[in-house]
Amino acid sequence: MITEPHLCAVVPVYNHPDTITSVCTQLSKLGLPVVLVDDGCDANCRQILEQLNASGYHLVTHEKNHGKGAAVRSGLVEAKRLGFTHGLQVDADGQHHVDDLPAFLEAMHQAPGTLIVSYACYDDSVPKARLYGRYATHVWVWINTLSRHIRDTMCGVRLYPLAPVNALLDRHACGDRMTFDTEVLVRWYWSGGALKNLPVRVHYPEQGVSHFAMWRDNAQISLMHTRLFFGMLARVPRLLRRRRKQP
Repeated sequence: MITEPHLCAVVPVYNHPDTITSVCTQLSKLGLPVVLVDDGCDANCRQILEQLNASGYHLVTHEKNHGKGAAVRSGLVEAKRLGFTHGLQVDADGQHHVDDLPAFLEAMHQAPGTLIVSYACYDDSVPKARLYGRYATHVWVWINTLSRHIRDTMCGVRLYPLAPVNALLDRHACGDRMTFDTEVLVRWYWSGGALKNLPVRVHYPEQGVSHFAMWRDNAQISLMHTRLFFGMLARVPRLLRRRRKQP
């Protein structure tokens, strides 16, 4: 029996009080139920999230901050528990153009088993250091998949088929913090999962909030790429066969 896709948005939140209400409103205009994950927010942001919960948005609460990866995992598990088949991950900072999201919904209906990944299309607001720094991860992902099939593993919009992705995360947690977005896509690709890349326009507000901790997160990302590299070596024959089959 074919199950009709049933989609919600999953939004991890860590101290974005100025943008989260707008993000929820925009997602609601697309007809999407929203699962919010409070990842140990301060009192000001938590109060806003509780108000959103009271107005119909579903809230999962972490009493302490565990990191973006942990928050996304909690949101995906909760989304499946609520009966959804797919979860659209969207960041809470309002950087992504919501007008680009309907294409993800259309792609989901065309191929429900595909993990749909965004690649960032930046305007002039992007900090140059962040723009150039992302290319190091792009190159490592291409090495660790022996493919350039995944265009961007660091953009925070992607649409997950919940059952297979949650099963993957039961086997490989993919990190609690900034390593998650990259590792889950590499491991999905290793597992033979289908991927589709779609563009999302990204704008960095002048007073935007970033929770990227340079030393900690860069160290964890470097260790992740090292682990994945050795994992790739064991998968070389399979990855090369898949590469030959790709258009």
